[in-house]
Amino acid sequence: MSVAMMCGAAVGLATPAAQAASPDPSAGQEARQAARFWTAQRMADAKPLDGGRTAPAGPGQSAAATGRPQGTLFKGTRLVGTFFGSDGPSGTTWHCTGSVIDTSVRNVVLTAAHCALNMNGDYVFVPQFVQGAGPDQQPYGIFHIQHVYIDPRYTPDKGSSTTKGPSSDLDTAFARVSPNQNGQSLQDAVGGGLTFTRPTSYTQKNVTVVGYPAYQHNSTGQAVKCTVPTTQLPAYRQLAMTCGGFYGGTSGSPWITDYQDDAHTGHVIGNLGGYNGGGNDANVDYISYAPAFGADAANLLANAVAGQDPPANQPPYLGLQLPGGAARWQKATLMASADYTGDLIGDLLVVWSDGGVTLYPGDGQGAFGAEKWLLKANSTWTHARSITGGTFGGTRPGLLVRWSDGEVTLYPALSASGVGREVQMAKPNSDWKNVVQLTSGQFHGAKGATDVLARRTDGSLMLYTAIRSGSFGTGKRLVGANGTWTKAALLAGGALKGTAGADLLVRWSDGSLDSYTGVSAAGLGTRSRLVGPNTTWQHAQVMTTGNLTSDHTGDDLVVRWSDGETSLYADTGAKALGTENTLVRPGT
Repeated sequence: MSVAMMCGAAVGLATPAAQAASPDPSAGQEARQAARFWTAQRMADAKPLDGGRTAPAGPGQSAAATGRPQGTLFKGTRLVGTFFGSDGPSGTTWHCTGSVIDTSVRNVVLTAAHCALNMNGDYVFVPQFVQGAGPDQQPYGIFHIQHVYIDPRYTPDKGSSTTKGPSSDLDTAFARVSPNQNGQSLQDAVGGGLTFTRPTSYTQKNVTVVGYPAYQHNSTGQAVKCTVPTTQLPAYRQLAMTCGGFYGGTSGSPWITDYQDDAHTGHVIGNLGGYNGGGNDANVDYISYAPAFGADAANLLANAVAGQDPPANQPPYLGLQLPGGAARWQKATLMASADYTGDLIGDLLVVWSDGGVTLYPGDGQGAFGAEKWLLKANSTWTHARSITGGTFGGTRPGLLVRWSDGEVTLYPALSASGVGREVQMAKPNSDWKNVVQLTSGQFHGAKGATDVLARRTDGSLMLYTAIRSGSFGTGKRLVGANGTWTKAALLAGGALKGTAGADLLVRWSDGSLDSYTGVSAAGLGTRSRLVGPNTTWQHAQVMTTGNLTSDHTGDDLVVRWSDGETSLYADTGAKALGTENTLVRPGT
C-alpha cells in the first residue's frame, strides 16, 4: 500500500487528535523505511523472543479450571502494543509488550528492561497490533525505536537478560520512538498516553494488566487483559498478581489502575517484569510480577524525556535489603526509628555490638537509602542497654539512651550528620538502672509530643509524659510489680490502629505477641493477641516500629531475629501482623 493511502480513515492512522497535529512532512522517514521490511508475512512469521515468561510446566490444568482468574483475549487498546525486530536466532522476532506514556515529548514507550536489552536499531513498536496486517494497515502505523533507556544498575544473571537478584526491582525501561509512516508523533497518532504514577501501596484492589502473548500461545495475535488485586512480592519492591494467560511476549505489559477499553489515558503503576523476568521458573502458579514505580523509575523516565542516558557510575542497587548480610545483623543489638533526616519519613537507627551507630534513611516505601555511619566502633556505646526515638519536647526527633550504669542521656539533635550534643536525663547509678526496656509514643494524646513507657526489672510499668530536655516530666505507674510483665521480652510503641496516638506491641518470653491499643495514663487499653505461644517468635531479638511505608503511619514493625534475618511487617494492625518483607535474608 502506498504512503498516500495510509492517510485514509480506513487504516486508522488519522485520528482526530492526529489530524490537528500538523506533522512535519519530512518526519516518518525511519518508519517508512522500516515498513518496507516489515511485511505482513514477516510480522506473522516473527518468533517470540522473551526469556522472562514461560508456559506452565507439564499438561496441568488451566488457570480457570483451578479457580484462578484467567486473562481474556481481546482486540487490544490504542495505548498498548508490541515490538518487532530482526535480531532473533532464527530471523524476525515478536518481542514483548510496550505502552504509550504521556510526556511532553510525546514519543515515549514503557517496557521491561530485560526486553529493551535485546532491542537494536531496527526495532519497531506497533500500538494495538493487528495480526495479518502489514505496517500500513496497522491502526496507528509503526514507530521506529530511536533509543532505549535502562537503569545501568539493572544487572541480569550471567547468560540471561533476567535476574532473581535485588536489581530485578529495576526491570523497567523507556524507549523514544520516531514518528510513524504518516509523520505523526506516537501520542498524536494514538490520541493519548498513560500517566506514569507511583503507587501508594503494593495492595491494590483492581489493576488491569494488558499484554501480547507470543504467537505459540496466541495464534490470533490478540492482546490479553486481566483485572485482579495485587500484593507485594515479599522482599522485593514489586507488585504481584495471579492470572492465567500471561505467557512469553507479555513482559513489559503496563499495570493500570483505572483501565477502560480504548481509553485515551489512564494511570500506570508498574510493568510486567522484575523477579526472573516477571514470574517464577515454571509459572505453574500463574503469578506475575511488576516493579512498582518509585524514584528510580521516575528518574529514568526523566532521562528519557530529556534524551539523556542515566549516569553510568552508580553504586550497586541493594533493593529492600539492608546491607551487610545476616552474619553482620546478628550484631545489631538495639534499634530505633524516627524521622532523623527531616523528610517526614521514618528512618532506622542501629547500635551495633562493637559500639558503632548507623542510620538507614527510609524511602517511605519500605526500602532504605545508603548506610550512614554516625559513630564508628567505640567502647562507650557498647554500654547502651535500651534506646528509643522520639520528639521529647523538641522540634525534631531525638534519641533517648539508658546506659549500663543507670545513666540516661538524650541526643536531641541527632541527624544524618551525627549523634549531636548529649543531655543528661538521669545520673549514673540512678534508679533507672532497674529499667529493662524503653519505648516511646504519644501515650497522653498531645499532638507532636512523645512520651516514654519504661518496664522495670520487677515487672512494673512507668509512663512518663511531657518529657523535655533534662526532665522526664510527669511519671505515673501503670502497673505495679508483678510476675507477668517480667516475662515481657521486647516492647515497641506504635500507631497500630492507623490513627494518631500510641499503642504497644509486646513480645513475651513464650514467643506470643500481643498488642495494647489506646495506652494512656488511664491504663494499658485493649489487649489483642496477634501470635500465640510459639518457638519462632522466641527468636525475635530486637524490634522497633516506625513510619516506614507509604501509609505514613507508625505501624511498620521491624524485627531482627537470632540468625540475623531482619523482617519488616508493613502496616501491622492491632489484631494482625502486616505483610512480611525480608530486609536481611537468612544465611547471607
